Amino acid sequence: MSRPGLILKLSCPDQPGIVAKVANYVAGHCGNLVEFAQFSDQLGKKFFARLEIETSELDVAVEDFIDGFGTLGRSLRANWHFRRLPYRMRTVVLVTKTDHCLNEIIWRTELGELPVEITSIIGNRDNCKSLAEHAGIPFHQVDMDGENRANGFAEIRRMLEEQNAELIVLARFMQILPDDFCNAFAGRIINIHHSFLPAFIGANPYKQAYERGVKLIGATCHYVTADLDAGPIIDQEVHRVQHFHTPSDLVRLGRDCERTALARGIRYHVHDRSIIDGHRAIVFPD
Repeated sequence: MSRPGLILKLSCPDQPGIVAKVANYVAGHCGNLVEFAQFSDQLGKKFFARLEIETSELDVAVEDFIDGFGTLGRSLRANWHFRRLPYRMRTVVLVTKTDHCLNEIIWRTELGELPVEITSIIGNRDNCKSLAEHAGIPFHQVDMDGENRANGFAEIRRMLEEQNAELIVLARFMQILPDDFCNAFAGRIINIHHSFLPAFIGANPYKQAYERGVKLIGATCHYVTADLDAGPIIDQEVHRVQHFHTPSDLVRLGRDCERTALARGIRYHVHDRSIIDGHRAIVFPD
């Protein structure tokens, strides 16, 4: 959306007339609905929606339009969130050694595909430092080995808060986040896991996959929770495995899956196309 606008993300108990009521509110203030994506969960009895609203012709100030929606939102017993457009989400990327996911994020950001502002890259190793410097992004190395782990996470948390990070991306950051860290940034941490969760959790997933003779290899992009590799899934990517593929081939194919799934997951998140619903995420693809 190139003109000034809003994204409205909404969830509420399913009930008759929600679409009409929301659309009438927008039209009643001369807003233009560019997109209205919706999903009624028949099993959970819930309603989810994402709207893009062009606001150039509104008959009220944008703030008044947002505030005025509260009456309707409360009557629907809804949770809702507005985001002004255009915008760029303040993002910090955490890395360890491998740089393929980081490179994908930087590349797509430079192309304008991801509306993010990468405020810094933080690594517990210096392997990705040269890539960050080449892109003109500050790089911070944090020692997290052995007894320095707790202090390392405290330092990362300080930097995230100092930079007002709205999104934290774990681009193959090979550290398990403490529970309090996960809870402090709940719904704002995205991870890429190099397998189809919940299969092959933990170390050496490609070796596990090879030994099981899998016919599909994949990657899972998900929100991070205190439960290891068990957060709501945003996106997954898959590649077919042939009998002649070696473990190193699986790693190569897996890296392609990781880059694609992570890029899509970030895109869905920053465009407010995902809504967390308990242990799962409702996603409205673009």
